[in-house]
Amino acid sequence: QVHLVESGGGLVQAGGSLRLSCAASVSIASITFNSMGWYRQAPGKQRELVAVISSGGSTNYGDSVKGRFTISRDNAKNTVYLQGNSLKPEDTAVYYCNAEYKATGWTMTRTSWGQGTQVTVSS
Repeated sequence: QVHLVESGGGLVQAGGSLRLSCAASVSIASITFNSMGWYRQAPGKQRELVAVISSGGSTNYGDSVKGRFTISRDNAKNTVYLQGNSLKPEDTAVYYCNAEYKATGWTMTRTSWGQGTQVTVSS
């Protein structure tokens, strides 16, 4: 019912910036998004939280990106953004968009993931 499409990844030099976008296409009109966020997974490592934002605008960041990354969302467009500054080589990973949502009549929320977008930070 929810399809997430990420964009904005690529190659960035250390110290540079990037902006990722994730647009959600919805097939059920009554769907509301509880939260939208970004996770990342580097080779050989577990997927980790980057940032998440609630429908009300509350945010939570992974310790490794606090002060450097900013998450925002446009509820009217069902889109979430991730602005990353002062990038480091250790930020290199596949970044995945995530959304938790619920439709009228559902007893539980559901989760969708995007296909991922590669971010590579060169030193």
